[in-house]
Amino acid sequence: MGENPIAEVVIDFPPVNAVPAAGWQSLADSIIAAGADPATRVVVLSARGRGFCAGVDIKEMRRDTSHETLLAANRGCAAAFAAVYDCPVPVIAAVHGFCLGGGVGLAGNADLIVAADDATFGLPEVDRGALGAATHLARLVPPQLMRAMVYTCRPVTAAALHRFGTVHEVVPAAELPAAARAVADAIAAKDPVVIRRAKESLNGIDPVDVKRSYRFEQGFTFELNLAGAGDRARQRFEEGR
Repeated sequence: MGENPIAEVVIDFPPVNAVPAAGWQSLADSIIAAGADPATRVVVLSARGRGFCAGVDIKEMRRDTSHETLLAANRGCAAAFAAVYDCPVPVIAAVHGFCLGGGVGLAGNADLIVAADDATFGLPEVDRGALGAATHLARLVPPQLMRAMVYTCRPVTAAALHRFGTVHEVVPAAELPAAARAVADAIAAKDPVVIRRAKESLNGIDPVDVKRSYRFEQGFTFELNLAGAGDRARQRFEEGR
């Protein structure tokens, strides 16, 4: 086994891991670089701080009177989600605390999710005047629940996803790094050529093109912003309403 068979990419944007526009592309670049290293057999995507990911940085978007930050964030999200999906080796998402919006995009495209028992998953996009990542939520919950979660913005627990089989394991928060590492070790012990071909083959039989469907969703976010609904929702968010 190579010197660094398990690569870790860490989301770290204090205080709540609301990722700025440039941060999404940086995250994509880190995942791509980890997967491109021939020594890498598994990538673990984890986070520091209070939660895994709070999605895009709404306050950054509000400070920009143009649409440049919105466009950059949408391009960056698409790149980061695609980097997880296209990574030539399996990606394990180690999720703690809140996993919202873009966090669902990352975790939903991962090959496996190991979660802390305090983890929750949700799409508050409707309350933010945006749409997106239902593509990835649909990989985690049944269709009717996915629709209910989009319309109501209600999150679900890691325990619920474990019952669906879409979260591999739920552990106490203090045990999350070790649990994710144990799963990564088990995969890294396999023949790396076979594992890489397995990842490629599984992506090839997916019934939905996750990159294309996500970009389709993003088109409605542009429409909502042109209609003014996005600005109104972001103002309500910033005002705490």
